[in-house]
Amino acid sequence: MYNGLVFSVYLFILTRMKYKLIVHGGAGNVNSIPADELKVIQKKIHAILAAGEDMLKQGASSLDVVTYCATELENAAEFNAGKGSVMDCNGEFSMDAAIMDGRDINAGAVCGVRFIKNPIQLARAVMEKSDHVMLASTGAEKFAEIQNLPTEDNKYFWTEKRQQQWEKAKKSGKTVLDLTAMKDIEQEQKMGTIGAVAMDKDGNIAAATSTGGITNKQFLRVGDSPIIGAGVFADNESCGVSATGYGEQFLRTVISKQIANYIELKGYDARQATEAGIQYLISKVKGIGGVIVIDKDGNICSGCSADGMIHGYVSEGEDIITTLEPMIKL
Repeated sequence: MYNGLVFSVYLFILTRMKYKLIVHGGAGNVNSIPADELKVIQKKIHAILAAGEDMLKQGASSLDVVTYCATELENAAEFNAGKGSVMDCNGEFSMDAAIMDGRDINAGAVCGVRFIKNPIQLARAVMEKSDHVMLASTGAEKFAEIQNLPTEDNKYFWTEKRQQQWEKAKKSGKTVLDLTAMKDIEQEQKMGTIGAVAMDKDGNIAAATSTGGITNKQFLRVGDSPIIGAGVFADNESCGVSATGYGEQFLRTVISKQIANYIELKGYDARQATEAGIQYLISKVKGIGGVIVIDKDGNICSGCSADGMIHGYVSEGEDIITTLEPMIKL
């Protein structure tokens, strides 16, 4: 009896996965960020990771943790999602988000929402409380009303920084990526999109991505962030991915699913798959941006083809790391 109990405990220790969590606040010309602003950004990333880690320690699911982290990043005006979203061609705001559960590859997404305080929470509601994967614009907002999710006037998302960026973009007559160098206009080089990937103690993976899009976007443009397999992907048999970058390039390469395929079909680990994915992005479309990844074995990686990426990560038993330098940079 005693030996059997000891063996059961030993088997549990062997089979239980160590929790993992990684979040990002976008990739781009991070070297242009003023030191005082960077300090605030990294402090917020650290605080979100610390709270997310506490949830994982207490046995929270990866799905709950990425929902929490993405919500907090949406609430921070420093990032291009939720409160910090960039302005479209009309000087207004429309946002996209998606979430995915690696246990059963269930997913939910919303695009073109204008009055939803936390689009990631609406994306999760679509996944769990509707028969659909994606809802758009006014239809998504009607569903949010039925689900009693928090809404805000479109003016809630306004910030002086985004106003200045929009005015410069409007004057140039161009749409402007929040992360790409635009030498012909004096664009402040910040990041675009937020995301989170987690593995809980049961080895379940979840991923979330949310964005305000690109400055001065037209015709209710939708990028990669709410598209399953492009801006986000999660499957316990491969990995979880959240992407940030030039959405049109990430859509065309289906980059998140491409990384997952490297792991599931070729046996790559997170680092190998991330490097292969970024190389694929560059070779196919000269893509600009980055990804965060946790594979089925709990390996964490980050990679990008931009100058850097604001992100941070933590593994069970280790210190929280916040950094601008991805593990893979091409």
